[in-house]
Amino acid sequence: MWSKLRARQLQGLKFRRQHGIGAYIVDFYCPEQSLVIEIDADSHADAAQIVKDKQREKYLQSLGLRVIRYINNDIVKNLDGVLEDLAERLSLESTSPHPSLRRRGKEADR
Repeated sequence: MWSKLRARQLQGLKFRRQHGIGAYIVDFYCPEQSLVIEIDADSHADAAQIVKDKQREKYLQSLGLRVIRYINNDIVKNLDGVLEDLAERLSLESTSPHPSLRRRGKEADR
């Protein structure tokens, strides 16, 4: 995954690997998108780990971060599909201004 995210290869975005946020170390972090990507191994299916993951996610969201999770097996067996899904999610969260905003003031009279 890192080989495909590093050096602004995905939509020109900068990702950091193993980035510390508060008491946590996230797998990947994109500051431009306030995005955390977590890769979950089989151990994350354990009931106790699920509770810990929810607490972690709640904390990260309280900081205004969006968290996207992928399963390690998908990374290994379907990396192209994961990257396509991630690119689609990033496109849906575009922050470009809405084109139909009305102009105000003197320019509106033109």
